[in-house]
Amino acid sequence: MEDISRLSTVQMDVLREIGNIGAGNAATSMSKLINKKIDMQVPSVNVVAFDEVMEMIGGPETPIVGIMIHISGEATGKVYFILSIEEAESLVKSITNEHDFNLLSDKEPNELVLSALKETGNILTGSYITALSDFTSLQMQPSVPYLSIDMAGAVLTVGLIEVSQVTDYAIIIDTKINDSESADGIHGNFFFLPDPEAFPKIFKVLGIENNG
Repeated sequence: MEDISRLSTVQMDVLREIGNIGAGNAATSMSKLINKKIDMQVPSVNVVAFDEVMEMIGGPETPIVGIMIHISGEATGKVYFILSIEEAESLVKSITNEHDFNLLSDKEPNELVLSALKETGNILTGSYITALSDFTSLQMQPSVPYLSIDMAGAVLTVGLIEVSQVTDYAIIIDTKINDSESADGIHGNFFFLPDPEAFPKIFKVLGIENNG
């Protein structure tokens, strides 16, 4: 079993390159969705202890938008895409041109807004999983996206509890989304939670399982 707290520099570089490929794919898909030029970068990939995950997004009581996808196939796990409420609202406004909504105070969910968030999460996480699958030649299929708008602790606890039985770490893939009409980018986080048997498979097919 691969201890992901001890990934080598080479292994981290490979995961970052996969992230960059996924970001490129996602930018192309996003550009078509909103008819604007989109640029995406992956500035960093880090292995983070679970207790640090909550702190990275402001603590367990911070409201967030979380989109979670299960990965099935030869290398299984979960991927979360996390946005602050403000960044999620900004992203939806750029996609839909719908400005009269508030994710926290609206009593009736706006179906257009929720659909836009799910589709965005589907594109971003799907692009990353596709890049990982293509890079490794391992079959990996994403589920339909699950959307949650809640406190960070409530959104992340289920996935973290399942994985924490075998590891205490997650892979954090920072993602910066810029559109051609916005000076400020949208900063989201991918939390990649592979099942423990997935990492040996991934690194074995890449021939780097023994790098230290």
